[in-house]
Amino acid sequence: MASLTRDDVLKAVSNADDVTIARIIASGATVAELAEAQAWLANDEPLINAGRPLATGRARELVDILTELEPDDDAGAPSPPIVPQE
Repeated sequence: MASLTRDDVLKAVSNADDVTIARIIASGATVAELAEAQAWLANDEPLINAGRPLATGRARELVDILTELEPDDDAGAPSPPIVPQE
């Protein structure tokens, strides 16, 4: 199966910047591996419950790259107060 193209990546990950697109393409992954990585990001519990092994290899690398694109839920949230221990 052929490696990913820029168009493949943009179809799958519309919010990817040029650096991220280049990293995804440089991984040497296929369209199927990108789809697997996206499935793990969207549905990790059902996949684990179905007995699927965790993503490995290029799919795992893509999971790591795509995770960086997800907004940080804690971004902008104030830090909890530090309470001294007695």
